[in-house]
Amino acid sequence: QLLESGGGLVEAGDSLKLTCTATRFPFLLPTMGWFRQAPGKQRELVATISTSGSVNYADSVKGRFTVSRGDAKSTVAFQNTVYLQMNNVNPEDTGVYYCIADRDAARRYWGQGTQVTVSG
Repeated sequence: QLLESGGGLVEAGDSLKLTCTATRFPFLLPTMGWFRQAPGKQRELVATISTSGSVNYADSVKGRFTVSRGDAKSTVAFQNTVYLQMNNVNPEDTGVYYCIADRDAARRYWGQGTQVTVSG
């Protein structure tokens, strides 16, 4: 189960931080990250991060968003937490943000989504 939090209504130029915790997984999830879906558009990748710290960003968010995970020296539960720090947001960042966690190449889990709305 993926539990997301941190969405809300902000103004253009503001910052927002999303958090997602993967519960009931007694092992490290190799990859975690975020997708988003804007109204009338397809769901798209925002950012992913592996346990090794390898990151991948959509071009539209590079330099503004930062994806991270819990400290590698901490518990499994904490390492299975992924964050998305969103800076200098703009109205095009509006959408439902979904947390994802890949158990392996064939199994991807999705969160329920959290709404982010950017005005201005």
